[in-house]
Amino acid sequence: QVQVVESGGGLVQPGGSLRLSCKVSGSFINIKTMGWDRQAPGKERELVATIDIDGQTNYQDFAKGRFTISRDDAKNTVYLQMTSLKPEDTAVYYCTAEGSRPQLGAPTGFLSWGQGTQVTVSS
Repeated sequence: QVQVVESGGGLVQPGGSLRLSCKVSGSFINIKTMGWDRQAPGKERELVATIDIDGQTNYQDFAKGRFTISRDDAKNTVYLQMTSLKPEDTAVYYCTAEGSRPQLGAPTGFLSWGQGTQVTVSS
């Protein structure tokens, strides 16, 4: 099993910054892609950013220039540094991890996500 646990959410004023962390643990061979989604109240869940095992990143337009995703493979951890936060960034932020895990006979893929961490941007 692969577990994903987010941390770092909280209340921040508009224009402020916040850093989210996500630790992946369990039995796996590699983590190919790590990322962050978010879901605002009354809205569908949406992708924020992803980072591949080779360091290639992908951002949604609203995140470009304000958010930075990074990963530390030695710690199996992905981060999301958020700056210039706006009230519309208020959402539950979910970490996702995709990769390979051992299975009898042959490796198999996994896609796991955490319980989410609340980010509230308000004065």
